[in-house]
Parts: sequence; C-alpha cells; structure tokens
Amino acid sequence: MARHASCHCGTLVLAFAGEPAKVSQCHCYECQRRTGSLFSVAAFYPRESVTTLSGTSHSYTRPSSSGFPGTFHFCPDCGSSVWWEPERMPRLIGVAVGCFADRNFRRPDQAVWVAERHGWLDIPDDIPQHEANPVKR
Repeated sequence: MARHASCHCGTLVLAFAGEPAKVSQCHCYECQRRTGSLFSVAAFYPRESVTTLSGTSHSYTRPSSSGFPGTFHFCPDCGSSVWWEPERMPRLIGVAVGCFADRNFRRPDQAVWVAERHGWLDIPDDIPQHEANPVKR
C-alpha cells in the first residue's frame, strides 16, 4: 500500500511503500509543545520505505525525554512538523499521522510517556501504556 503525508500547504510531501513498523501515541511535554496538542501520534517507517520526498524542509534538533536527540523536519512555508529522525531508532523515521489525512489510519500500538498525560484524557484499555518510553533501540 502506498501512503502520502504532507504539510498543511502541500509543499512538503513524503510517500511510503507498505505499512508502518509501529504507531505510537506520545504524551511527553516535548511532543505537547511541538504539536500544540495533548499528545502526538507517530507512524514509524523503515527509512528504505520512503519512496518520494518532495519540497524543502527546515530542521530542528532537540534533546528528548528518552535521552536521545531527534531532528524534526517542518515546512518553511506553513510550519507543519511532518517527519523526524529519532537517534534512538536510527533505522526508522517518524511521521505525524495527522499529515496522512486518513481517518482510517491504524490506531496506535502503544501509548508512551503516559506519566505526562493530561489526567482527564482516557486511553483505550487495549492499548499498552508505558509511564515513559520502553527501553529499546
């Protein structure tokens, strides 16, 4: 299956072959600040599954709660944060699920950093929850 993710104005576009390796819902404060929302949902794809990258992005590298930096790529025109490179998982790239504009996108496989989750936000019981990030590379 081919999927396309794009920024708000459509200038920065990525295309992928296949399904993501995992989908993760993150509640850390850094993701809250990056998205301006209560959490982020990321689809993590193997780097080799990216089939197209069009448009120019600006990037910002910052530390993360897991202790490994990440480089975030965003559209210089509309500012949408579209994809990132997590040093903790060098073979994967993260893509903001909202950039796919697909209401049938696969639900998260896990919720991480639930220790920083807003208390009134419920997570379905059948989604595994982690207080922080599971320690895996």
